[in-house]
Amino acid sequence: MAKIFTIHPDNPQSRRIEEIKLALLGGAIMLYPTDTVYAIGCDLNAKSAVERVRQIKQLANDKPLTFLCPSLSNVATYAFVSDTAYRIMKRLIPGPYTFLLPATKLVPRLVQNPKRKTTGIRVPNHNVCLALLAALGNPIISTSAQGQSANDENDENEEINGDGVQPILSRVDLYDHLDKLVDIIIDTAQEPTYQVSTILDLTDEEPVIIRRGLGWEAVATWV
Repeated sequence: MAKIFTIHPDNPQSRRIEEIKLALLGGAIMLYPTDTVYAIGCDLNAKSAVERVRQIKQLANDKPLTFLCPSLSNVATYAFVSDTAYRIMKRLIPGPYTFLLPATKLVPRLVQNPKRKTTGIRVPNHNVCLALLAALGNPIISTSAQGQSANDENDENEEINGDGVQPILSRVDLYDHLDKLVDIIIDTAQEPTYQVSTILDLTDEEPVIIRRGLGWEAVATWV
């Protein structure tokens, strides 16, 4: 049974954030809210935890996982950012955007696309996520918690539909559904949203919208 942490969505309590940080460093998996959907996550560098996330999502090892970073400068630690990519990302972060970028050696192979050597990175506009990232000091895996049926393989890097909308469970149903699969549930009393992030492929000079999710209209006119 997961331990539930009640966290204020705007002013996260530092003591509870510290408790969660210590659990993540120990290999815990959490269910937590983001500025898009509720996500399943763990410390990027906790290999056993990443493997557990893959098992929960029933994802093969060649399926990349998105992770969260606290800032653009931090993104550059884990991905090669071209001048064009930098200008685009600077205009959009923090926000509901996932950027596909060439991965550096600091990105574990278990997380990146093994064929393209790329990775998906987000800088969320969510105080709880940012507090966790600051406390942990490492990126946090972020894969959608919705649709955890035995045959479901949707995550933040996968096309859900043309408008980036997933079927959705209520907060309580989501907690009940994942209670025995995760170690921590972060409850901010906020209901899950319907929309996932917009995915932008920035691996080439010309950016490409891979998936239209939340905020896609803001970039459609110049991408």
